[in-house]
Amino acid sequence: MTSSEDPKTFSVDLTNCDREPIHLLGTIQDFGFIVAISFDWLIQRVSSNVERFTGKSPDDLLGNPLGVLLNDAIIRMLRSRLHMLSSADASERIFGVHLLSADKTFDVSLHVSGQSIILEAEPSGESQSVSPGALVRSMSGRLQRTQSAQELFDESVRQLRGVTGFDRVMLYRFNEDGAGTVVSEALRNGLEAFKGLNYPATDIPVQARALYIRNRVRTIADVDATPVSIDPLHDPNSMPLDLSMSVLRSVSPIHIEYLKNMGVSASYSISVVIDGRLWGLFALHHYAPRRLSMEMRDATELFGLMISLMIEGRLASEQRKAEENARELHDRFVGKIMSLTPSVADLSDFANDLRDIIPADGFAVWANGSVKGYGKTPPVEDMPALARFLNRAAANRVYSSDELGAVYPPARAYEGHVAGILSIPISRSPRDYLMFFREEIVHTVTWAGNPQDKQAGNGADGLRLSPRKSFEAWKETVRGRSRSWTAAEKKASEALRVSILEVLVRFTEETSRQQVIAQQQQELLIAELNHRVRNILALIRALVTQSKATATSVDDFSRIVSGRIQALARAHNQITDEKYAPQSLSEIIQTEVEAYIGGKVERVELTGVNVLVSPQAFSILALVFHEMVTNSAKYGSLSDSTGRVLVGWTIDNQGFCVIRWREEGGPAVQRPSRRGFGSTIIERSIPHDLGGEAEVNYKLAGLEARFAIPPRAFEIGPEHRNGIGTQGDQTQAAARTGGQMPGTREWTLMTSDNGLLLDGMNVLLVEDNIIISMDAEQLLESHGAKTVAIAASVSEARRILNDDAIHVAMLDVNLGAETSFPLVQILVDRGIPFVFVTGYGEKIEFPEAAGPNVEAVKKPFSEEELIKALTRAIERKRNA
Repeated sequence: MTSSEDPKTFSVDLTNCDREPIHLLGTIQDFGFIVAISFDWLIQRVSSNVERFTGKSPDDLLGNPLGVLLNDAIIRMLRSRLHMLSSADASERIFGVHLLSADKTFDVSLHVSGQSIILEAEPSGESQSVSPGALVRSMSGRLQRTQSAQELFDESVRQLRGVTGFDRVMLYRFNEDGAGTVVSEALRNGLEAFKGLNYPATDIPVQARALYIRNRVRTIADVDATPVSIDPLHDPNSMPLDLSMSVLRSVSPIHIEYLKNMGVSASYSISVVIDGRLWGLFALHHYAPRRLSMEMRDATELFGLMISLMIEGRLASEQRKAEENARELHDRFVGKIMSLTPSVADLSDFANDLRDIIPADGFAVWANGSVKGYGKTPPVEDMPALARFLNRAAANRVYSSDELGAVYPPARAYEGHVAGILSIPISRSPRDYLMFFREEIVHTVTWAGNPQDKQAGNGADGLRLSPRKSFEAWKETVRGRSRSWTAAEKKASEALRVSILEVLVRFTEETSRQQVIAQQQQELLIAELNHRVRNILALIRALVTQSKATATSVDDFSRIVSGRIQALARAHNQITDEKYAPQSLSEIIQTEVEAYIGGKVERVELTGVNVLVSPQAFSILALVFHEMVTNSAKYGSLSDSTGRVLVGWTIDNQGFCVIRWREEGGPAVQRPSRRGFGSTIIERSIPHDLGGEAEVNYKLAGLEARFAIPPRAFEIGPEHRNGIGTQGDQTQAAARTGGQMPGTREWTLMTSDNGLLLDGMNVLLVEDNIIISMDAEQLLESHGAKTVAIAASVSEARRILNDDAIHVAMLDVNLGAETSFPLVQILVDRGIPFVFVTGYGEKIEFPEAAGPNVEAVKKPFSEEELIKALTRAIERKRNA
């Protein structure tokens, strides 16, 4: 708190009324006393009148435990009530408490202010105990029978005057500018009526309105009473006590003078709060001192809550009817323009329909720098400047003003003709508008006294502003204003804006939208093509590299590579010929058999239901069965003239397609002495890429294999087939498998000062293509990686990260149905360096969490590119 806001030094002048610290005045009203208690129940402050009520002076109490004032039973009760406080602005009230002695009762209020528990007490009222619930129920019966909002206002002030006995009860409603109007009144005979009078916003300053929301009732028992000070005024940190929620809080001297000028000796107010905003006040005036008991104040506060809900309901009902009418007109208008193909300028043809939705005296359409107007509008030559003003004021939103000249001074020139505007922007650039205009309404406002009749003079507190002394009706003629735009009309205009924009986008911006879409599609296709081409190149590179491990000559090497490439090509052709549709499993096997063994095709028997393999699995199976056929032709049943191969498939109880490959009649089978690239493809492709199973048994009588394909990778066709199938639907996998096959490879090893770059490290390799992952696995191991954990999906990678200690990661961006981006934050949080591998072009956008220096190695990558990128990533992490 600044010194200028200290309640003892603050001086009210012509500029700072709204900053008077009315909650920090440091005094209370004299009909009760206050005790501020620390949370360890020591007395911090008391009001200076405490001795009058308790017999103990401030010096007897300050700094001592609360037990020197109250007995243990009372303190226990206060503790339990303190625990019931639900929020910072809540308070607990206890009525008829024998606080100090058995012969006298007090009403007590308890709340928390900052670091203090505030105990306020006042003698209980002499009247019979009041039940807030019963009182409100009795008042609500008549209120519920009222038909309109005004009847509700009138009945509520009558009920309040009846139960409180105040001379005058007014319902005061705030306008949007903070000024207010007395909308209903009940008063004692012989008093001047205030109903219909207006009060300026300065009569209830901003900070007072904020307190009315927090503290829903406010009592001033006697304007002539001397305020009672808080002892001490400041705490050890030089802060006064915040009395915002106090029931005894004293009154601003300015407000006391205001009430005295009105002849009022006591007042009471009840807030009407709707949607968290101060909608109005019940203002109760009495012309002699009057204090309602705390129990009665509690009952009227409950009444205020109830009447707030009732008023909100009545107002909402009236607004709902207006909105329903506007919606019906809106739907009719939209139906008309939907059947046509209007431009922005053509909307002027619907002027009458639009003015039905939003009542106005004039209407204009500003479009493409020209205007069409109907009824009362500003002069045509002034419209360009008005449009430029709206460009600044509207900010692409509905804009309204019932006093255009006040916000746009050039409009003063024609305010006698047009005074109010509501504009609806219906395009972005250039900005076009629908404009609704209302004519000036010259009207008279009756104020409770002249609002400007305030005088400044020197008082005890220095220069101060005195409230006006006369509250006799004072009439002011208001010019330059139109009828206000209602909340329902503003809501209807926003709905109209959205609907018109939708229609105009549909009809007038369709060509532009299609061009944008076409460009986006072209960019997407180019990016996808780039990705596919890079993957294909990476696949070919891996095939060439890995196939040399088992080749015995150049011709043998050429034949192996050619066979594997042709297997992929055949799979790709089968997919594309059938427009990427599921393909027959029998066709996959038949194609490989016919391509490799030609005349021996009758020695391969295929049996099973008509299984159609999904495009995502097709090339995986094509490669697997290419290797199976190749191995059989080299070493197995198809290598002589007597052997044969039996291939059959069924659907098991879990929905898997189980394929069994059995060879018989060929030479004796021996388990291979070394594990080649072909064996790796057979055993690892289906589990890795499809999530299935693969098992190979080298039995002496003939090789047997079992493959299980998960249900998501195939479907059952419309008919069953036996024997070798005819050509039909085939599966795609070449695009997805577009990857590499590792066999043995000779690497050019890159080293660091301590040996191999990855020496002793555990590497996470995220790659959904088994061939590419096998190639990369061997590359990483050759550079010293202790282990290479391979994951084909984000979920599998997360499991590895949770279970294993990972030192560096290599992430393929595209994992088929997902990307590896969700792993970035995990790696960053754990301090694990990583690089991306991608088949996309340069424009790929990486997650922000990856940082500005993240690297992406493009497929097909060379050993040197990958290792250098990993080196830089590891070094950056070490130097971070």
